[in-house]
Amino acid sequence: MTTQYTTLLGFALPVTGELSGTWGDTVNNSITQLEEDAIAGVATASVTSGNWTLSTTGSGASNEARKAILIPTGTPGVSRNILAPNSSKAYIIVNQSDAAVVIKGVTGPTTGITVSAGDKALVAWNGSDFVRVGASAGGSDTQVQYNSGGNLAGSANMTFDGSNLQLGAQGDLRLADSDSSNYVALQAPATVATNVTFTLPSADGSTGQALVTNGSGALSFGSAGLSRAQVTTIAMLYSI
Repeated sequence: MTTQYTTLLGFALPVTGELSGTWGDTVNNSITQLEEDAIAGVATASVTSGNWTLSTTGSGASNEARKAILIPTGTPGVSRNILAPNSSKAYIIVNQSDAAVVIKGVTGPTTGITVSAGDKALVAWNGSDFVRVGASAGGSDTQVQYNSGGNLAGSANMTFDGSNLQLGAQGDLRLADSDSSNYVALQAPATVATNVTFTLPSADGSTGQALVTNGSGALSFGSAGLSRAQVTTIAMLYSI
């Protein structure tokens, strides 16, 4: 009987009497080294020109799919996929490229998990797809995530492009009170003819002042309406 191999990571399983006098090479190369790769090994590849399909060179041999840490690099400018075997395995993704990468099962491929440019993630195969690992004790994920389309937490109405957060479909920005029982909300009108940005003043105003605009979106604190002296003057003029 010849050497067998484990199902998931392809470690050698020598049989009794098979490797007499030569077991050292098999143990060192097909067990010890591969185990180190699975625990701490690093695979790096540029995704500038296309997706990264992890190499799977067979049982007992070194390959990218067995590595613990995957580092995509390069300047693709668009989202790329890392295609891994559809089998039980965890990876640490360190995205050093200039665009998002999606770790997916190669067969399908599956939906996968998006790791934004410059971000890191721990992912694992759950039997049908790769999922992000790192839920809180209560079982809910505490991280804010967004995919290659910029959608936050899976919502098409909340998007982030790396600089700007947008609430779509007339969604509210809600500021809750101390016990979160009630809130004050800001909401866009039902129809906006053209984009407008209001820039807040850099300092507080004086008592009685209000926010006023310069007509181009720059807000500042100033007197709202007529002062008492102006009202008195106008009254005097109309009484003449």
